[in-house]
Amino acid sequence: MSETVQESSQASAAAPESESNTEALLVREGDIAGDYLERLLDLLDYDGDIDLDVEAGRAVVSIDGGTDLEKLVGGRGQVLEALQELTRLAVQQETGVRSRLMLDIAGWRAARREELSELGRSTAQTVLETGKEARLKPMTPFERKIVHDAVAAIDGVHSESEGEEPNRKVVVFRS
Repeated sequence: MSETVQESSQASAAAPESESNTEALLVREGDIAGDYLERLLDLLDYDGDIDLDVEAGRAVVSIDGGTDLEKLVGGRGQVLEALQELTRLAVQQETGVRSRLMLDIAGWRAARREELSELGRSTAQTVLETGKEARLKPMTPFERKIVHDAVAAIDGVHSESEGEEPNRKVVVFRS
């Protein structure tokens, strides 16, 4: 009996250590990403404040404050997506671990998240009222996840993704 108690206390002692190791790795990812992006901003001669955070098990890096930053977002966030991938690769090169960090520039992702949540809610309401399924335009995985989450919060409807990248889209159905 005492062995079980001891094993269980060792396991619970290991869990916080594991969580703190994960947190430390995410903080390190953010620091590496921040340094990488700081060098990029210097090369481009763009102003911007870099903010590092950890949210939902991933490093989050935001760049705000510069007048030229919208150029780093691009149409529909395409430049932002590319910069995020390059930043993830820079982090992976240094840590040896695939990074899931999220990059936001000039608040574009935060605004897009709100816009997509509203799209998901309004589409779900329309499907509930009409009974007809709705197919949305193609979206990135980031965008689809936000729409799926918004639809999932409404009873009586569900959503699925269909198609192949880069033309994968969300379809909302009545349950």
